[in-house]
Amino acid sequence: MDSMLLITFGAVCVLIVLSAFFAGSETALTAVSPGRMHQLEIDGSKAAACVNRLVARRERLIGALLLANTFINILASSLATSVLEDRYGHRAVVVVTLVMTVLVLIFAEVLPKTLAIARTDRFALAVARPLQVVVGLLGPVVGAVQKLVWAMLRLFGVGGENKGMVADEATDEIRGTVFLRHKQGSVERESRDMISGVLDLTELTVADVMTHRKSMMTIDIGQANAEIVRELMATRHARVPVWRDEPENVVGVLRTRNLVRAVLGNADAFKGLDIPALISPPWFVPETMKVEELLEAFRERRTHFALVVDEYGVIMGLVTREDVLDEVFGKIPDESAVRAPAGIQPQPDGSFLIDGTTPIRDLNRAMEWNLPDEEATTLAGLVIHEARAIPDVGQRFAFYGFKFEVARRQRNQITLLRVAAPEGAKDGAENTAPTGRA
Repeated sequence: MDSMLLITFGAVCVLIVLSAFFAGSETALTAVSPGRMHQLEIDGSKAAACVNRLVARRERLIGALLLANTFINILASSLATSVLEDRYGHRAVVVVTLVMTVLVLIFAEVLPKTLAIARTDRFALAVARPLQVVVGLLGPVVGAVQKLVWAMLRLFGVGGENKGMVADEATDEIRGTVFLRHKQGSVERESRDMISGVLDLTELTVADVMTHRKSMMTIDIGQANAEIVRELMATRHARVPVWRDEPENVVGVLRTRNLVRAVLGNADAFKGLDIPALISPPWFVPETMKVEELLEAFRERRTHFALVVDEYGVIMGLVTREDVLDEVFGKIPDESAVRAPAGIQPQPDGSFLIDGTTPIRDLNRAMEWNLPDEEATTLAGLVIHEARAIPDVGQRFAFYGFKFEVARRQRNQITLLRVAAPEGAKDGAENTAPTGRA
């Protein structure tokens, strides 16, 4: 009898170890990073390749692990009950229930799952190959169980297995992971903004990143050569649109480099300078064009400059490759720029005087705010959108947790706003829906 008790005790211990193996494996393989495993597979890790194959059919994997773990736990309890029943009688059920609950909880659940969470990747790589064999053996049984489960779920109106994430869900997962790591301190703010900027390229249109026509620097080709050179040299731009007769009639783009070469190569300076011959044909793009498509078009056409038009062919602004790069890396100031964010002036009372033409995306990035930019591109545009009118100087509004006051208006354009941010806004706190207008 004692030998039978020892054999049963040894069998139960082996079963608990197997149960711990399957429980820990389930935790490790459901928490493992798909991105890291994919990179390890590219680097030549065969274990990572096994992990990826198992995770690719997650439902089949979980089903096999649950089947094996459930069978082992029930078998261990049954063996212990059958041996102890002769010694303790009807009380054996109570004794076995108490003892097995403690053993399974500590050694077959908490301990292996804690280890799997603490060493997720290493645990997953270690158990991947044995689990491939187990899942292969239990595959037919798991497949039958899956069909039965889905048949039962369809009775309650649940149908269609998850075939994987769509593009938007994958983007949200990447963005959420980056922001979470930033919050935990493992990703710098600049890196977070750059990754977020790359993800936003698929959603942004040319209208979101272009320089508006009111801020464009253009040159009248009908002027004297000396005046054209003077205006061009006064700018900091490498390319400037030129027009004839009226500003809407853009006839081309003049490159500063081409003009300098022509001047340096002309002995009579401006007398024989043929500026129209230096102009390159303009390239027009619609304002609804996606920034990702624009970047690809820049690459194909080997150009860095485009004029933006609306549906009626009216010029709305211009866009350059630098505008796109600014969306990813943030604005990179030149040597003459001030260090403070352009258009943002901190005030003694804690508010900010902000230029109305400041893009909302740049403002959010510089101030760690979360103002919405779906309906408007600039801060003034957001205020007009929420006010449903062009407000007068001195009018105040409150929405998204912020307080806005129109500080200056030029004709129909809001040129300066006083903004008071809510507490915690600089910490990236989420803003609420509009709270009303004053």
